[in-house]
Amino acid sequence: MSLTFAPDDAPSIPLVLIDSDSFDAWTEDQPAHVKSWVNAMGFTGKLGATLVIPDKAGSPGFAVFGMGTPAQRARGRFHLGAARAALPEGTYHIEGELGPDDMAEAALGWLLAGYRFDRYRGNSAPKAMLRPPVGVDAKRLEAIAAGEALTRDLINTPASDMGPGELEDAFQKLASEFGAESTVIRGEELLSKNFPMIHAVGRASTRAPRLLDMRWGTEGPTLTLVGKGVCFDTGGLDIKPAASMGLMKKDMGGAATVLGLARTIMALGLKLRLRVLVPAVENAISGSAFRPGDILTSRKGLTVEINNTDAEGRLVLADALALADEEKPDLIVSMATLTGAARVAVGPDLAPFFTTDAGVANALRAGAETARDPVWELPFHAPYEKMIEPGIADLDNAPSGGMAGAITAALFLRRFVEATPRYTHFDIYGWQPIAAPSRPKGGAGQGARALLDALPDLLGL
Repeated sequence: MSLTFAPDDAPSIPLVLIDSDSFDAWTEDQPAHVKSWVNAMGFTGKLGATLVIPDKAGSPGFAVFGMGTPAQRARGRFHLGAARAALPEGTYHIEGELGPDDMAEAALGWLLAGYRFDRYRGNSAPKAMLRPPVGVDAKRLEAIAAGEALTRDLINTPASDMGPGELEDAFQKLASEFGAESTVIRGEELLSKNFPMIHAVGRASTRAPRLLDMRWGTEGPTLTLVGKGVCFDTGGLDIKPAASMGLMKKDMGGAATVLGLARTIMALGLKLRLRVLVPAVENAISGSAFRPGDILTSRKGLTVEINNTDAEGRLVLADALALADEEKPDLIVSMATLTGAARVAVGPDLAPFFTTDAGVANALRAGAETARDPVWELPFHAPYEKMIEPGIADLDNAPSGGMAGAITAALFLRRFVEATPRYTHFDIYGWQPIAAPSRPKGGAGQGARALLDALPDLLGL
């Protein structure tokens, strides 16, 4: 992978950005040999088109990249990423008029286009490099790209090589790299330390459940990130059909996303006190599996009736959120691949979020726009609270009826965060189903860049 910029002073080849509307005027200003080459190659400024134009000696003189029309650009992101794989080896610099946010997006797209998941087969990265554009915070973009690469790698790794133990290894490696403190509670110790629902969900697997806890930073406001780490989800005794189980290696996408975000925060040295909690389990099937109809008592003391063992993510998150809430941090954020209902509501490209604070919602919307990381607010709709109250226990983990599934799951989680005024939950997909510029098919972080951009407003950084 190549996720860094070339040095500022590296000799470079111009990469000219040309939109469809200005193509004719630009062509008229070019020397005859350039006009001839452009016309012969059929370049018209079409979005995503890339062309290298030789000089009179036959060497690369400069390259052009088609930006299409504003309407076409609005239908996607990171378009410049397509140029990186199309250009020959060399170092380039951007020439073209873009606003600060658009230039940052173009530069980040270039970096993300260098990502390759090559653990199991050769997958060569593009050799074209880019000098950081003037006015762009290169260090920040490189940190974001490295965090996203970590998230993608973790999600893309199959469960055979990314169980609770391997997720713990990645967690510990990250903590060690940035000098963070970490603790792990494993197996039966979860019961003695009062994490009964994490234990219940993971106890059927031969790979012990665990709670991963990382702390970094000694000054500033407090931020706690909680990520769902279900490394594989069979559905438990309410077993999934095969078609629904095929992508369940990504059910730890929430954990992967908070770890990628944590990596970015630590690499940038943000002045805050960060805590990361990951309940890491495998929802398996054996004689010790938890059952439909069981009633579990959570860390918080709330009882939960199990009406579907495939609604396990909210159970492990609940114990972790209860722990996070005990410290009353300035902000708690949970991220999880939690419900199919969220995908039905907004599709794979949008990350729906729920929040108890209007200021958080406004900051996330602004951050999403700037960071090109689309999110959408869904409501903690109080009238639906009765849907998660079964009568026989305090809470129902899987309300019947099939309606408002993302909302009822979020309401369930909110019951475990009472002392902390500002709580936000992301119900992410964590997967890019169709390859797009800078986003290959596979694991994908969602919501992390929007949150990163919002943190200065939210925490006064």
